[in-house]
Amino acid sequence: MVASSVLGFPRIGPNREIKKVVEAYWAGKTNAEEVTKVAAEVKKLNWTELQQRGVTYIPSGDFSLYDHVLDHSAAFNAIPKRYHGLGLSPLDTYFAMARGRQADGVDVPAGEMKKWFDSNYHFLVPELDDAVEFKLNFNKPLEEFNEAKALGITTRPVVLGPITYLALSKATKEAKADFEPISLLPKILPVYKQLLSELKAAGAEWVQIDEPILVTDKGANFESQYGSAYPELVAVAPKLLLTTFYGRLESNVNFIAKLPIAGLHIDLDRAPEQLEKAINAVSSTPIVLSLGVVSGRSVWKTDFSAAIKLAEKAISALGEDRVIVATASTVLHIPVTLASEKKLTEEQKDWFSFALEKASEVATIAAVVSGSQDAAVAAALEANRTSIAKRRDFEKNSDDSVRKRVASITPDQYERKSPFAVRLEAQKVLNLPKFPTTTIGSFPQTKEIRQARAKLGKGEISEEEYEEFIKKEIESAVRFQEKIGLDLLVHGEPERNDMVQYFGERLSGFVFTQNAWVQSYGSRYVRPPIIVSDVSRKEPMTVRWSQYAQSLTSKPMKGMLTGPVTILNWSFPRVDISRELQAQQLALALRDEVCDLEAAGIKAIQVDEPALREGLPLRRADWDSYLNWAGNTFKLSTAGVGDHTQTHSHFCYSDFDDIFPQIQRLDADVISIEASKSDMKLINTFKHYGYSNNIGPGVYDVHSPRVPGDVEIQERIKAMLAYLDQSLLYVNPDCGLKTRGWKETEASLVSLVQAARWARENYV
Repeated sequence: MVASSVLGFPRIGPNREIKKVVEAYWAGKTNAEEVTKVAAEVKKLNWTELQQRGVTYIPSGDFSLYDHVLDHSAAFNAIPKRYHGLGLSPLDTYFAMARGRQADGVDVPAGEMKKWFDSNYHFLVPELDDAVEFKLNFNKPLEEFNEAKALGITTRPVVLGPITYLALSKATKEAKADFEPISLLPKILPVYKQLLSELKAAGAEWVQIDEPILVTDKGANFESQYGSAYPELVAVAPKLLLTTFYGRLESNVNFIAKLPIAGLHIDLDRAPEQLEKAINAVSSTPIVLSLGVVSGRSVWKTDFSAAIKLAEKAISALGEDRVIVATASTVLHIPVTLASEKKLTEEQKDWFSFALEKASEVATIAAVVSGSQDAAVAAALEANRTSIAKRRDFEKNSDDSVRKRVASITPDQYERKSPFAVRLEAQKVLNLPKFPTTTIGSFPQTKEIRQARAKLGKGEISEEEYEEFIKKEIESAVRFQEKIGLDLLVHGEPERNDMVQYFGERLSGFVFTQNAWVQSYGSRYVRPPIIVSDVSRKEPMTVRWSQYAQSLTSKPMKGMLTGPVTILNWSFPRVDISRELQAQQLALALRDEVCDLEAAGIKAIQVDEPALREGLPLRRADWDSYLNWAGNTFKLSTAGVGDHTQTHSHFCYSDFDDIFPQIQRLDADVISIEASKSDMKLINTFKHYGYSNNIGPGVYDVHSPRVPGDVEIQERIKAMLAYLDQSLLYVNPDCGLKTRGWKETEASLVSLVQAARWARENYV
């Protein structure tokens, strides 16, 4: 009989219970015991729900209060020296690593965050050197296995694999110049062996060991490490299912199939073409093949007929007992359950499948290919056929005006009228000083702002009352910026719920959810909109508020937009047409908005693309195609304005070194880019490539409540000026300030302004 499995599950709780309790703990409103209690309740609910849906292999050990990679570092004692000796509890040390800490005499910054492969999930980058003393501080997979076992539920523990963990790590500042984290493999293996042997002693039959690094080009470099490490692990462990996801193994499948592992998981949602090669590689071995036929990244319902064909092909070659039907990856990346949605139409609900529904899908597909005669299984199969047929009919619809406009795009629409040097001269009308100070766009979304938005939604206040409230918030933000001396202002975005959702709600072609939250990092959750049909702009989206903000001040005001690639990547896109076509449609809608902002007197317009790097394919062979259309859609959205209008864009929390020439190709007049959280390593990129346009490398980390001092920011400016033309340097934070409080925001920005003044006095 074919088994079913889910590789991982959302940790947030159906009603965002983890966000609420963790943030209450940070605010000193609850204690660690309450955090543990709520976490236990959420885990119990997850395991129980998966069991009730008939999933054979239920994950445990994948739960986290903040980030699973950070959990791994804490468990394996990979705790940087700056967090030692602070007198903090283990939980507070953990959160200090995640978000920094500045209280009770402790002042320590957070660790670096990066995007988890090509997703919008952020992980805390492990920091390693030869001095690290790996040991098992706690066995989290064992604790959760026993927790589930006490509830009568047998789970399959999930462990981040040693090669992927080390490959994602970075060297500490104290490490030798030639240090590579992978060199620590012999040192970390004994701790893995202890963890796995303890799971085996506790009765775990299988352990899922995640090695997604294998779907990247880098994975091929570690063949010898896999060959030496896994025989050691297998000797003491339960049966190991080596899991890969988010892409294709390519030739790596050949050396993986030679390992003494019990099972191999492949992603057939992202790379269905790899099935035959995987079957051939494992056919002469006893390895069980786990088939990721149900997407862990898409909210669209699975087409059972397509999934069944893939499963039947594997069963024909390997037999039922050597095949598992599974989610392609963890379903961490999609909302918890469709049952929470009350405002979607019945037609719309029939299109979608969230995490719990995906669990039912894998169980049903496994039952079908096992030859089940259960009437409920037959009914589910027929219902899926009907649903997919209806969706295919809907997908045939298109907006001819949108499609014709895309087809008529000409090469000149991608280019500004003049080169940067000419534009730079024209943009002196902004009257900005040397080292201009600005922010990325958003200011704190206070409780009062959220309450006003909620009241409007419930009909407790009128549209007019809400707009008067927003006007006051904008005026307050403008006066604050004038008071502290910022040079290029923003309106603060109090009217915006989310940088993607806000625009999706004003464009045709999107649908929205009430409770479909997805974790981005820590307690930061988002509700991605869903693209269901062709996209176009119905009317101006931001002009009114930007124009109002500009009327309040003589200083220049930036118009703020989210770019086409970021809207696409931070939404759930269509799967019936290409991402390129969807991005082109978005770019044309934004181009209209940019031109309208210019016509309304807005002299600086920022089109943010923080997800540009995130969308980069995991295999370098696929890069050129993506970078070409992604870069072109940004240029299409911004190139319609005159030389005097200054275009900005923002990028954050990614490795940019490999694609920095592509960022230069975007030809934005000013880019702002994350720098402080990554220990200013972006400076090496500047050293290598240089940069010809205006640039604002972030001078402090906004994802931590910690307030930087003037001198700290001065040092960052000094470091930047070693490689950047001082006439082109802007001074700004790493990212928007939406999640911060006003007290820390004001203190941090005052330090930023003071540091910029210091730079003007010292660099003539």
